[in-house]
Amino acid sequence: MRKVREVIVVEGRYDKNTLRQTVDAAVFPVGGFAVFNDKEQLALLRRLAEERGLIVLTDSDGAGFVIRNYLKGALPKDLVKQAYIPDLYGKERRKRKAGKEGKLGVEGMRPEVLLDVLERAGATFEGENAPASAGKPLTKADLYGLGLTGGQDSGEKRRILLRRLALPEHLSVSAMLEALNLLYSREELLSLLSGEQRP
Repeated sequence: MRKVREVIVVEGRYDKNTLRQTVDAAVFPVGGFAVFNDKEQLALLRRLAEERGLIVLTDSDGAGFVIRNYLKGALPKDLVKQAYIPDLYGKERRKRKAGKEGKLGVEGMRPEVLLDVLERAGATFEGENAPASAGKPLTKADLYGLGLTGGQDSGEKRRILLRRLALPEHLSVSAMLEALNLLYSREELLSLLSGEQRP
């Protein structure tokens, strides 16, 4: 089992159970929306970020993004990595029916998907070599030049791209840019995105 240096922040205990079966890591469940009213928990997360670094791994539904965005604003950005699970539809085994948006959460992800998500977020796997730098990242200006921002149909183009790349539909432009730069080199992205624009 691969050991992750950073503390992984998840929504709840079932997410924690799933992750602990996949990686050897400290996994911290925030209790869903309870995180909004718990100043002590937030102070602990800041301390953990300073000592070990954090990886935020929430569900890809709207509620998961509300929690993620709250944590993004409340924690030091340079000490927190963002890991995004893909939009996969279905229901977790323990539940009678699927969630409101019909998407699987962290607890419903297969181990290989979770490992891939953590690798792409830049998790530090202890005892392994650090990945090489990806070079110059894609910028918002690049997205604008490719018609993914600022245009009349740019929102629809982003939705199509996010679906194609199995990324969550709730990503803002900034979060999408961050995720793309985590997942691909600049050259891969420009090639991929240029291909999107061709008839």
